[in-house]
Amino acid sequence: MDKLLEIRNLVKEFHGRSLVARRRSAFRAVDRVSFDIEKNTVFGLVGESGCGKTTVSRAILHLDPPTSGDVCFAGAMLEGLSGKELRSYRRRMQIVFQDPNGALNPKLKVGASLEEGLINLGVQKRERLERVEEMLELVGISPSHRNRYPHEFSGGQKQRIVVARALTMQPDFLVLDEPVSNLDVSIQAQIINLLLDLKERLSLTYLFISHDLNLVAYLSDRIAVMYKGRIVEMGSTEQIMNQPVHPYTLRLFSASPTLHGTLESSEKLQENEPVIQAANGCPYAGQCDRKDSSCLEQEPELRDIGEGHLVACIHSKPSYDRPPA
Repeated sequence: MDKLLEIRNLVKEFHGRSLVARRRSAFRAVDRVSFDIEKNTVFGLVGESGCGKTTVSRAILHLDPPTSGDVCFAGAMLEGLSGKELRSYRRRMQIVFQDPNGALNPKLKVGASLEEGLINLGVQKRERLERVEEMLELVGISPSHRNRYPHEFSGGQKQRIVVARALTMQPDFLVLDEPVSNLDVSIQAQIINLLLDLKERLSLTYLFISHDLNLVAYLSDRIAVMYKGRIVEMGSTEQIMNQPVHPYTLRLFSASPTLHGTLESSEKLQENEPVIQAANGCPYAGQCDRKDSSCLEQEPELRDIGEGHLVACIHSKPSYDRPPA
């Protein structure tokens, strides 16, 4: 399959605003992240809150450009593009945010919100209206409701409108950043099924970001597990769900009430744990039951343990039968 997005050694650092903070070492929120997303597939990025998932997505879209590393979209390196060239690629790369209430201007009618991007592209009024109505109908909102304000819609309807707004730009690639976490469970399934239907009808490619393993497994073709700004395990959905290897991935499974029992409570995941860069050794060593002295001295790199299943753990072993040489 063709690669639509290629990420290589993506790094994002932040500096404090004060003069003293700027002189100190940078805070590294994303540390050498690499992955590819094939056309017409769903790539799931899963991890606890604060692990750097959203920072990765913003760096990919150049909403908050990366400190270093390469982002290649449809064969073009985004770092070398002019502002005008980058805008044309941004049209093809859209994002659906977690909170539809924050994503929609409460003072604008939804039709006007959907038109904003098209106005910036210079699309004529008649074509704008046709596209707005078409996208609203596509997501299950009556086009006649375009003159209503956001507060007149339910949470699920507002998220559908946010999706429609992204689709007005006719993108190839959508970042879905926790798109259903603020919705009732009964509504979540409707939005997820809508997203899957749109993917097939419009030949879309998704980066799906979530802390929910169930959702990630349901939607994704490949999954990457993040911890403290790094990818610690990556593979096909079947590999990650059926043969998890990294201790942190196993910990995520044990904390999920519907996956492999409940060996730990979700409170033990410390969701507000800050992202920090380990000076030496494995960043997960402090919480790992497998650790030994080598874990404190040697930083593990992602390595293939078989059939494209990558794990960043020095104690992981190949778990796939390979044909004889």
